[in-house]
Amino acid sequence: MSVLEIRDLHVSVGEENDATEILRGVDLSVRSGETHAIMGPNGSGKSTLAYSIAGHPKYTITGGSVTLDGEDVLAMSVDERARAGLFLAMQYPVEVPGVSVSNFLRTAATAVKGEAPKLRTWVKDVKTEMAALEMDPAFAERNVNEGFSGGEKKRHEILQMRLLKPRIAILDETDSGLDVDALRTVSEGVNRTREEGSGDDAVGVLLITHYTRILRYIRPDFVHVFVNGRIAEEGGPELAEKLENEGYAAYLKGSTEVASA
Repeated sequence: MSVLEIRDLHVSVGEENDATEILRGVDLSVRSGETHAIMGPNGSGKSTLAYSIAGHPKYTITGGSVTLDGEDVLAMSVDERARAGLFLAMQYPVEVPGVSVSNFLRTAATAVKGEAPKLRTWVKDVKTEMAALEMDPAFAERNVNEGFSGGEKKRHEILQMRLLKPRIAILDETDSGLDVDALRTVSEGVNRTREEGSGDDAVGVLLITHYTRILRYIRPDFVHVFVNGRIAEEGGPELAEKLENEGYAAYLKGSTEVASA
């Protein structure tokens, strides 16, 4: 069983003498087969958590630890983190001019697994997964994310996850910019990944979102309310229902009172 352990994580952005602390002591454990939803208002630090785990150079770790099965994630390069089994679906996927989707996917799989997948099997797997995500087969020969709609970009992110088979998948606002049909399709892709694995092969999912609508399709085991760089409350799926009805106002008020105390 894989375990992603985050302990007392502090993260800042900016130059050393003018840095702003974004994460202020985050504790979280994600195990194989579990789905954790991180919910919170804009600016609460949710995406900072995702990119810090993935190794984005913009973010400076000032305290705490992140381990995957006991191995120090923060000591790994970005590609080492991917090979260790971490995957990040980005909120704003970038364009990669001159690189086709098919070449990008096979290169990524080769880098993560240490050897090139067998071509015949790989082509079949790509076609199968694209069909399941309702992606036009012609997308395989288009440049990565160039001219893609928001829904197409998010489908491509889930396609990567399906093919790379990570141990821990971090999905950063995968639901943003999706219409109802695209949201359903993307969610079904995530659910297939959750349902297919068992034991050591099961994927752990860290799902970051503002809204509860994606949680109608991807049911979390745990919900964490993120406010002002910290986890303000934790619970089960019922906590998401509470947020749907009451919003974040009570948490934001409490955070302001603490900050001004």
